[in-house]
Amino acid sequence: MRAAAGSKSVVERYGLEAVPLHQKNTPWYRFAFIQMAVAANAGNFLVPALAVMEGGLSFWSAVLCTCAGAWLGFLFVSYLSLPGARLGIPAQYAIRTMLGVRGAQFLSSPVRSLTSLYWFAVQTIGGTYVIQELVSRISGAALPFWIVSLPLSLLMVLLAILGFNAVKKATSYFLPLLLVGEGTMLYVYFTTNNESGASLTLAMDGWSGSLPMMLFFSSLAFVQYVSGVSASADMTRYAQTPAQGFWGLLTGNAAGFLLTAVIGCASATLYGSLNPYVSSSNQTASPVIITVITLTAVISMISINVSNAYTGGFSLLNIFPKLSRVQSAVLFGSAGVILSGFPNLVNEAESFISLLGGLIIPISAVLVSDFLVVKRGRLTNEDLNLLPSAPAVNRSAMGAVTVGTLLYFAFPDDWSPGFLTFVVIAMIYPLTQRNAEA
Repeated sequence: MRAAAGSKSVVERYGLEAVPLHQKNTPWYRFAFIQMAVAANAGNFLVPALAVMEGGLSFWSAVLCTCAGAWLGFLFVSYLSLPGARLGIPAQYAIRTMLGVRGAQFLSSPVRSLTSLYWFAVQTIGGTYVIQELVSRISGAALPFWIVSLPLSLLMVLLAILGFNAVKKATSYFLPLLLVGEGTMLYVYFTTNNESGASLTLAMDGWSGSLPMMLFFSSLAFVQYVSGVSASADMTRYAQTPAQGFWGLLTGNAAGFLLTAVIGCASATLYGSLNPYVSSSNQTASPVIITVITLTAVISMISINVSNAYTGGFSLLNIFPKLSRVQSAVLFGSAGVILSGFPNLVNEAESFISLLGGLIIPISAVLVSDFLVVKRGRLTNEDLNLLPSAPAVNRSAMGAVTVGTLLYFAFPDDWSPGFLTFVVIAMIYPLTQRNAEA
């Protein structure tokens, strides 16, 4: 591991080594700001909106069930942030104590890097289309794709290369703009849908919907967010205290998703649309409101993509530990910039990334059960010091991930295979690990 640079450096230098105590000065509300800023994007609206449109749930039932599932996922994400807050290390380095050094290096880190890279490209491409549409609606001009995607992706990569302080400052500036934009969307909903009375429609929508369908969409929301356990420590390694990191992530994620669920479910209930940015902008001819809504979509995309690039760089660093943090961030960012210019290539990779879901969920289940049950929520410097003499691969963990992958693809889609796989592996793995240690 490379030595860290001085504390006055503009660019974050701390890689796999622990952040020194004098750098751990971030209060809980800063983490809450970061998580709230990444919450309201087009991908996160999808499950709440589908709960209404495909699940037949009422507005309030859809909000309740998706929040319940997401909040449970966020609880685990917050618990897995504790190694970073306590020891100052990134997530993938902590995962070495759970999967083994080689298990983390050649399984969890590549999976995390590839999925972060894919979503970075997808989000950038989506943001590029949004900007092209805005320019076209306002001026009638058609901007070439690369003219938009290249500077957009470079901006996000630059912020990720600069590191945590840049991410923290950027999201602090973005959050007020995002809240204004989301408020504008709700204003459009409640002032343009006069025929049905939008506020009355939502208020009187009741709690209709079947319990099995509520459980199904709750499980989908859980699966979507629990995978964050493999990256949450990347952020909280700069927390003032473990409690500040834990509660900052939990409150920010919970509040951010509540607002996301309300907007997504309102879009689906009132206009039958999965994308609130589209449904709200289609209800007005005002260039100012259209611009505000479009900029909100772009800023939300930038917020989550900076996070993707930042955590993806750490995953890449764990694969190639001889790199510095900046080198891994540049390498990850370069790949992201290139992929963001080829939307057809990214679309073709969708099926491959979907297959990785069969690994992501079992890995997440192993990480959660290992830390909370096997390690009883504690990870110490002694555990890190034992890594050189420990087995390179945790065979119990690898076996659990293999079984989980098979279960994931064996369960029918309408059984919520991700959630069932998580539950089964989270119950089985501690038993097999304790037997192996006996």
